[in-house]
Amino acid sequence: MEKKELHYIHSFADYVDQFIKMLIDYSPKLITALVILFIGLYAVRLINRLVRKIMIKRDFDPTLSDFLADSLLWALRFLLFVTFISKLGIETSSFVAILGAIGLAVGLSLQGSLSNFAGGMLIIMFKPFKVGDSIEAQGVSGTVSQIQIFVTKLVTGNNQTIFIPNGILSNGVITNFSMGKNRRANLLLNISYDTNIKTAKEIVLQVLENNPKVLKTPPPAVVVNLLTDSAIQLAIQPWAKNADFGSMSSDILEECKEAFDTAGILIQPYVKESSK
Repeated sequence: MEKKELHYIHSFADYVDQFIKMLIDYSPKLITALVILFIGLYAVRLINRLVRKIMIKRDFDPTLSDFLADSLLWALRFLLFVTFISKLGIETSSFVAILGAIGLAVGLSLQGSLSNFAGGMLIIMFKPFKVGDSIEAQGVSGTVSQIQIFVTKLVTGNNQTIFIPNGILSNGVITNFSMGKNRRANLLLNISYDTNIKTAKEIVLQVLENNPKVLKTPPPAVVVNLLTDSAIQLAIQPWAKNADFGSMSSDILEECKEAFDTAGILIQPYVKESSK
């Protein structure tokens, strides 16, 4: 029993000696790799901050700046990691091959996400809209609050948040209401056939003249849009700044209703024409 215990003690001591010897032999590589890792992490953060400052000074688009800075950050981190493991004596060629195989498998399983990624790149490069623009796309409208790599976030007028995948967004029709400084409304009112059209148009033009949110240039217009079976349809087309568009449209409809009531002009209810 004592001989076995003595044998175990000697074996354990041999293992400890071998481990210490291996640690001493391997310590220069380990220390060098750790020094490279810590210095590299500091250098990566420093480079990333410097790149961001340069892009801010040159007035780069914020979305593009964030994307390029983040891409550079992860690329530098990957290179640093490869350098770190190579200093530890690990064969990098097989490691890169394994990463490539994993990347291929992930890419095949995430084809939809890659499509959204490509769509995000197209939106960032060609800029059909930017953060803060009011747009309509894919049947929804709202203000762009964030352009991410895979999705674009819209906030609607009633404060709902909508996420649209960039793949379908970049391939669909986008209406940007903010690209121009001004915007024209097309407000429709139905009036009775007993109404004198010239008189009704003069009343509406007076309402437009008195509203401070309606721009003088381009001048507003009032035209007959349609003659239905039951009413004359007037199209009221005032221009306003983008910021005033919603309130101006509402004010004009309200003021026209009050002016028509005062003049004894009857506003007809809207009746959808039946197709024959």
